[in-house]
Amino acid sequence: MRPVRGTPAHQTDSLAELVCSNSFKSVETVNAHGLLKAEMRLLGSVILQAADAARVPGGAALAVDRAAFAGAVQERIAGHPNITVVRDEVMDLPTPAIIATGPLTSDALSAAIAARLGAKALAFFDAIAPIVSTESLDHTGHTRLFRASRYGKGGGDDYLNAPFTEVEYDAFVAALREGDQYAPNHEFDQVQYFEGCLPVEEMAARGRDVLRFGPMKPVGLTDPRTGGQAFAVLQLRQEDRAGQMWNLVGFQTRLRKGEQQRVFRMVPGLGAAEFLRYGSIHRNAYLNAPASLTPHLSARDDQALLFAGQLTGVEGYTESSATGILAGINLARILAGEAPLIPPPTTMCGALYRYLREADPAHFQPMNANFGLLEPLASPPRDKAKKKLQLAERALADMKAFAA
Repeated sequence: MRPVRGTPAHQTDSLAELVCSNSFKSVETVNAHGLLKAEMRLLGSVILQAADAARVPGGAALAVDRAAFAGAVQERIAGHPNITVVRDEVMDLPTPAIIATGPLTSDALSAAIAARLGAKALAFFDAIAPIVSTESLDHTGHTRLFRASRYGKGGGDDYLNAPFTEVEYDAFVAALREGDQYAPNHEFDQVQYFEGCLPVEEMAARGRDVLRFGPMKPVGLTDPRTGGQAFAVLQLRQEDRAGQMWNLVGFQTRLRKGEQQRVFRMVPGLGAAEFLRYGSIHRNAYLNAPASLTPHLSARDDQALLFAGQLTGVEGYTESSATGILAGINLARILAGEAPLIPPPTTMCGALYRYLREADPAHFQPMNANFGLLEPLASPPRDKAKKKLQLAERALADMKAFAA
């Protein structure tokens, strides 16, 4: 619907504008997100083709230049002979169709969906991390940042790392707890955060060590100045190919802009940080899929009216894209008179669909890809690394069979 109608989070009218992060997470198949991407490639994902073309250094993560990625997706869609792009707000549900309007579905269409499905769309609030300019960062002074990837993954030095002493960390956590946040309005009275994307000040409020065992964990990173491990580390990830913009990894926030400057400039190396984008918070809506959709994520009274993306209750770029692939495959099958198909729960994609089908409707929450969703191995090894490897090998073999 952009630019006819904007959203609280998007800043452009580009298709596939990435809002929360420029990372599609890991590409390693022993990681749940990496395994899901490998499965998507077997199904011919054009989103991952666009991401590959726009890739920037990110260690073991598939990080992209946001503008280049959006351009690559838009070129594929607008340039396709069988696709007509219409810029307008849709206020009712056509059929056959795939409804993939994302977490920022307009109020009018949200009402139409809720009326049609007989189930009210739930809501949670998603937060965005700030982006700072590389020229404003201290690469050489006494608080200098050091380059390294955790455990030397990827290129070995894909991230900028800000090491904290215990005293610096405690002062930083205290500032986060005391920081002035945007005042909630009537929509924010009952904030239901997704646990995988908590605002950093919410994590700080939950306990002194939550951050340093979460996004600020120092493990796998050696400070070259001391030869040892810092008490805590804030990582910055490259946002663009030229390396001019850096994202504060895991630092989604609802602090006011002035407070973001004050608090985040306490980070070693960020004392003079120039903020190219401030963090923010926005409303995300999703469906109670187990209460209102079929196993292939269609309306229960119309199998040709399918839903896809984060609207269905999956969380994450890759997970959302995976549902889009299956929605396209299944709508094509339905229109050809064939039955819809879902990958087996031994695959990450199939396991996500099983979660959306079998989760308790009374306590339904969005879900990321994770190995806990997969069908257990018949004889799992005790070693966790070997277990993940076997789960991944089985998943890819089963996805190859499904794709065939």
